[in-house]
Amino acid sequence: MDGFFGPDVKPAPIDLQPVLQRILDIQTEDGAIAWFEAGPWDPWNHVECAMALTTLGEQRAAIKAFDYLAGCQRPDGAWLGEYGNTLPMVDRVFISREPAPAFLDANFCAYPALGVAHYVTLTGDDARLRSWWPMVERGLNFVLSLQAETGAISWSFEALGTDRDEALLAGNASMLKSLEAGLYLAARLDLKRPDWDAARARLLRALQTRPDLFDQRGTGARFAMDWYYPVLAGVLPREAARARLAERWEAFVGENGACKCVIDEPWITVAETAELVIALVAAGQTERASELFDKLCAYRDASGVFWMGWQTEEQIFWPQERPSWTQAAVILAADALYQTTPASHVLTQKLI
Repeated sequence: MDGFFGPDVKPAPIDLQPVLQRILDIQTEDGAIAWFEAGPWDPWNHVECAMALTTLGEQRAAIKAFDYLAGCQRPDGAWLGEYGNTLPMVDRVFISREPAPAFLDANFCAYPALGVAHYVTLTGDDARLRSWWPMVERGLNFVLSLQAETGAISWSFEALGTDRDEALLAGNASMLKSLEAGLYLAARLDLKRPDWDAARARLLRALQTRPDLFDQRGTGARFAMDWYYPVLAGVLPREAARARLAERWEAFVGENGACKCVIDEPWITVAETAELVIALVAAGQTERASELFDKLCAYRDASGVFWMGWQTEEQIFWPQERPSWTQAAVILAADALYQTTPASHVLTQKLI
């Protein structure tokens, strides 16, 4: 490892080295981190992996990842991100290795701001911040070009103004956190961005008071992310956050002991469970978060790398994939829960 660690850094209670190595094995020489070998790439999951690398001290690999992002950013500030979740299964247990549809997804383009904020908080490397600031600024400006007067942000440039236009709840909550990170970085550079501040305030107000603006197709309630992301992203006051998690706990977790991805499918996913751990920490429910994190240990292969998910009816690991971002979510959950680095609070507390 090559990272900076201060005296307060403590190890997590599980061995994360195989988990870290899985991300390193997937990262290419140019710095890109796809879902898996020969798999899809998108900036959101790439940044999640970069944060995991930073967390466990692999700073050179993290820098390569952020430099890759800066190098492939479009002039308009966006990135084309491939939708790996649309890929078919090539057989019963493996996801097809073929090109996935790509979109200028707003949430994908916002997330680098949070990744850079995480990196700078842990390392204190303001020189890197100055290098990456133009990337962050262009990315967030692109995202805000998709914001409506109501405060809600369309899910993609391609959908804007069409019959596919929609503001997604989990994505908008995530973008709220990314805007917060952008404002934190601007303040660190002694820059003023009142337009971002106003846009963030409009988005927060919409998330808190206008549920009708989100999930207009009525499908979001099926997904765990729409349930816990407003908590993870700090949309709600603590008591309201706890109430939200309690309201659908039995539906998404219940006797399974880990979090379903979709409420009406018998499929537990490691990444959603890890993100729910982070949401619980954000809501101040660390004991429940610890219990949930302990459940994750059952979903590792013989080398200690995490599977994508578990099919509860067939009792099999499904798909039999070990995505980079699944590993990253576990690493970030461990850091949030056990406070292993100086950046452990970035995902669970306000930055501004």
